[in-house]
Amino acid sequence: MKGLAKFLLKLGGWKYIGNTPIHNKGIIVAAPHTSAWDWYWGMLSLKSQGIPTYILIKKEFFVFPFGPILKALGAIPVDRGNSKNNMVDSLKKEFDKHERAFICITPEGSRKLRKKWKKGFLVLAQETGLPVYLGGLNYEKKEVWTGVPFELTGDIDADLKAVQAQYKGAKAKYPKMFSAGV
Repeated sequence: MKGLAKFLLKLGGWKYIGNTPIHNKGIIVAAPHTSAWDWYWGMLSLKSQGIPTYILIKKEFFVFPFGPILKALGAIPVDRGNSKNNMVDSLKKEFDKHERAFICITPEGSRKLRKKWKKGFLVLAQETGLPVYLGGLNYEKKEVWTGVPFELTGDIDADLKAVQAQYKGAKAKYPKMFSAGV
């Protein structure tokens, strides 16, 4: 898969830059998220580096024939309408199944314009002890990147503002649909 991913990236004119995660498990914050293409280029880029990556997708997309395909590509269904659904516990169990695994989370939670980002990735990091890596796409340069682990302070609101500040000026596919919220 690594070779195929590299080939498809090159064919599309994209490249992966930045750092390969130093941990075996973690959370990759993926922003900006304004297009379904974000997943395609991001997933190819991470797979081209041998980074085993999973994503969360609302369960409504897991219908035949897409469900099996999405699962094979590392998608985990999320039941957003179930208030009894404990995502942190579910994801802890999912991480326990793998020796090496990273989950990509888009803090906007949607491809639509969201000025307020969701804090779930920070809650997950705090409750699991998993490191957080910032990552993203630059459509202007056709680059996908990941950085070094982001140092959490324990203050979720302050951490969210610090993360958002890292994405100010990000080059989304649809710039009018992206707000770093700062």
